[in-house]
Amino acid sequence: MKKQDIEKRTEELVQDIIDSGGYELWDVEYVKEGSDYYLRVYADKEGGIMIDDCVTISRALEAKLDAEDFIEEAYILEVSSPGLTRKLKKDKDYDRSIGKLVFVKLYKAEQGAKEFVGRLKEVDDKLLKLDIDGDEVVLDRNNISSARLEYED
Repeated sequence: MKKQDIEKRTEELVQDIIDSGGYELWDVEYVKEGSDYYLRVYADKEGGIMIDDCVTISRALEAKLDAEDFIEEAYILEVSSPGLTRKLKKDKDYDRSIGKLVFVKLYKAEQGAKEFVGRLKEVDDKLLKLDIDGDEVVLDRNNISSARLEYED
């Protein structure tokens, strides 16, 4: 089974757990690090997710994963917070980050740079607008290699 299929199926399985607990699913990723595979689920909730929340999600998801047994390789299941500098991948990640400070890395330089830090003003399927010290910077979303929230005091 392909990585994307594993992530998609896991997302489907965990969604009921997330919804019933009042959590928000941030991301699911299936990665190989060294010789180990990791299935990571990132969840959050208003006021922040706690270790007990992660344990609750993990136990419920583990039971569903064991019942379906669709992942061929042995893997380690991790459930955690997406962290303060969480990645922005999906449209909803960008939408809920409007007004927040973000770090954006590009494939190809735009306006003489490949990295930008600014307040996210607007986003649509084609463009991302940042406020950088009062100047509006418009970036092509297809040129974004990665984006994440930037830590603010």
